[in-house]
Amino acid sequence: MRASRLFFPTLREVPRDAEMISHQLLLRGGFIRHLAAGVYSYLPLGWRVHEKISRIVREEVDAFGGQEVHMPVLVPRELLDETGRSSVPVLFALKDRNERDFFLGFTHEEVITDIVRTSVSSWKQMPLYLYQIQTKERDEPRPRGGLIRCREFTMFDGYSFDASEEDLDRVYWQNYRAYERIFLRCGLQYLAVEADPGAIGGGENHEFMVLTEGGEDTVLLCSACSYAANAERAEIPEPDRRDDEFEESRASEVVETPGAYTVEQVTAFLNVTADRLIKTIICLVDGQPVAALVRGDRELNLPKLGRMLGASQVMMADAATVERVSGAPVGFAGPVGLAVDVPVYADRELRPGGSYVVGANRVDAHRIHVTPGRDFAVTQWGDIRTAVDGDRCPRCRAGVLSTTRGIEVGHIFKLGTKYSKDMQALFQDRTGHKHPILMGCYGLGVSRTMAAAVEAYHDADGIIWPISIAPFEVIVLIASVRDSLQVDVAEALYRHLKQDGIDVLLDDREERAGVKFKEADLIGVPVQVVVGNSLAEGKLEVRLRGKKDAATMVSVDEAFQHVRHLVESEHARLQSAAGAIAL
Repeated sequence: MRASRLFFPTLREVPRDAEMISHQLLLRGGFIRHLAAGVYSYLPLGWRVHEKISRIVREEVDAFGGQEVHMPVLVPRELLDETGRSSVPVLFALKDRNERDFFLGFTHEEVITDIVRTSVSSWKQMPLYLYQIQTKERDEPRPRGGLIRCREFTMFDGYSFDASEEDLDRVYWQNYRAYERIFLRCGLQYLAVEADPGAIGGGENHEFMVLTEGGEDTVLLCSACSYAANAERAEIPEPDRRDDEFEESRASEVVETPGAYTVEQVTAFLNVTADRLIKTIICLVDGQPVAALVRGDRELNLPKLGRMLGASQVMMADAATVERVSGAPVGFAGPVGLAVDVPVYADRELRPGGSYVVGANRVDAHRIHVTPGRDFAVTQWGDIRTAVDGDRCPRCRAGVLSTTRGIEVGHIFKLGTKYSKDMQALFQDRTGHKHPILMGCYGLGVSRTMAAAVEAYHDADGIIWPISIAPFEVIVLIASVRDSLQVDVAEALYRHLKQDGIDVLLDDREERAGVKFKEADLIGVPVQVVVGNSLAEGKLEVRLRGKKDAATMVSVDEAFQHVRHLVESEHARLQSAAGAIAL
């Protein structure tokens, strides 16, 4: 490709609303363009990266028996009604001209299950693994980070169908290893962590995270073992009971706390530490109000609360519901004296303690010297808070957890019979009995992987793409297109590289050399060849994008072999890492 014909409109200024570095650089480098909140167009450079990631995904999934399909974005409401997911809040809903209800697909579990239930009826037709790479639509309330969290994005969806738990387990781990190979081939260092299944549901599941400071997810790692989990999932072991936990609690009493309703305001007013305060958080669990209690210096973990209660939807209650349930505005709710029909769920960290401060269920007042079990009944104790730095590891119990940041790029699930049972996707076993098909679901964000690579690999000058997913493997820059010798040498090298199958960009534009160098660094092509003033000595400058200080001067006659060796070496480095993981 010639740069003079390539459409890549770069930007000099960082867009004001672009906070994450990947968002900034993909916009500035002419890879994507903003259309609406959370909606982006892919320009030629961006689509080349997108398709290279997609090709790697296809190769690795095809290697263990995946078969590609393509499902519609438009999904009739009746399918999602069968599984109860038509009320998921991120769905885009619409009607056709006949007033029939449709959704834009945010995942395709129901669609693929509908296909299989009409075609697969016997154990002999399984195992079966179908996948697609398709556009998804999700009405994110707060799209951010460019391609990291948007309303329209591209995902790989894999779906497995099996007759036995053993077969499901086998394909689950085949897919797990394929993901490992995919991310290594994309040049990404990943971490597989235990995670919350979210709206998709199911049992055993793992998220694949790219660790980076700009990540939107919190990951907890054990200092002594291999335990790693997303903060939504990270477990906390039962707390040890300490004899000196709190002093003997006196009878509770209500005290006035005018204008104090946040943790910081209440603790300062009463001169207590945050661990002596109980936050009473009114939530809606499948539409019903409940009270969830955590220590004042902790955060309630809604996914954990939902899993403990077996709920399909958990959210914070609105201000009107809080006031109706507690009799007071937000910030003054407490567990003592709540309506009897409001169950109280408390984090087990509160069980050993006493003499807490809680809201008094009236404005500008709190209750002190409160002890759970004595002053109020707890419906159920459980692990419902978010893990933090310093918590003990729930696996080995010897290590402590520390936090880091990551970007989720893949998520795999053992769905079991969650969808097949609701949708009557049944098979006949060897004995003639019918059972729901066992399913697995495997998602990988193609557009997210693209953004995660930029978050992981960049410097002050721009992107540093791994060679396997770079828009081009090599860029040949002509310092001055008015110098016929530079043009002739660059053109000859460009033709030779193209004939050898190397993906090369020739910057033949009538631009100043400085502009070409800056834009080459910005768009991040891995191997840079400069045909410039050193040509007078029969030399070309060859360098790797991430190692500009280690440029090599090579003769014109040796340039092709040298560049080819660099390209092959960069590919071999990534392939070697992936090759260590057998399917």
